[in-house]
Amino acid sequence: MYYGQGESVLLQREVEAVRVPDGAPLKLHKEELVTIYQALGGSYTVLTEDGVMARISANDADALGKEPPAIADLREGNDPETVRHNVWQVLKTVYDPEIPVNIVDLGLVYHVRVTPLEAGQNQVEIIMTLTAPGCGMGPIIQQDVEALVKNLPGVAKVCVEVVFDPPWSRDMMSEAAKLQLGMI
Repeated sequence: MYYGQGESVLLQREVEAVRVPDGAPLKLHKEELVTIYQALGGSYTVLTEDGVMARISANDADALGKEPPAIADLREGNDPETVRHNVWQVLKTVYDPEIPVNIVDLGLVYHVRVTPLEAGQNQVEIIMTLTAPGCGMGPIIQQDVEALVKNLPGVAKVCVEVVFDPPWSRDMMSEAAKLQLGMI
């Protein structure tokens, strides 16, 4: 895990990224020097030589010469309770590119429901929020959640709804998150 430590690497290939904080698409070029600012949950927040902050997804970790980490504590099985456990484990690997705390500990996930479907498959519904309604990275975080949950065994459908009522506040953060961010 990195956070502000700054490992500099040359990109091994051209890679699609997302500019932080507005979420605009960005292309980084092979052999471009970037500094890894944050590496949490498999995605990487990097700084380019000209000061642009960008997020590289876990699927493109190889462009940095890295491999995405395995998700810990996943259970085998397709029953709703196992799938629900695995969904929460996966959600703990999703990070805001600017904050070194996962979305679960930030208090952004309000609800997870797993509904059985036919043939051992399940539908997962997630209700979550963002730290601010105008967050440019909101759609990226939502896409990360959808993609990671959809790739879990036993999941056929995923619906992620982003809501702003109730509004997020720092009081929703776990004690561990507050401690990590120096708020205690």
